[in-house]
Amino acid sequence: MSNPQSFNVWNYKPWWCQPWSILLTGITIIGGTWFLFHKIWLVLVISFPILVWWVYFLIIYPKLVQQALIESQQLIEN
Repeated sequence: MSNPQSFNVWNYKPWWCQPWSILLTGITIIGGTWFLFHKIWLVLVISFPILVWWVYFLIIYPKLVQQALIESQQLIEN
């Protein structure tokens, strides 16, 4: 791990915690809610926490891991 810029957090996660499985699960839950109930307000209530989950796990978390790796690499070098 000499180059933290090339580190891919998804290589260290199980299949059920990969971007495709996170997106597929959320889409299935949102679509299933619409299919079963046909209520837009319910879909919106269900969608909000799923969107927060997506933003955190697909955007924020990988950046935080990358940043932590870069910082730890700098501490080791100093």
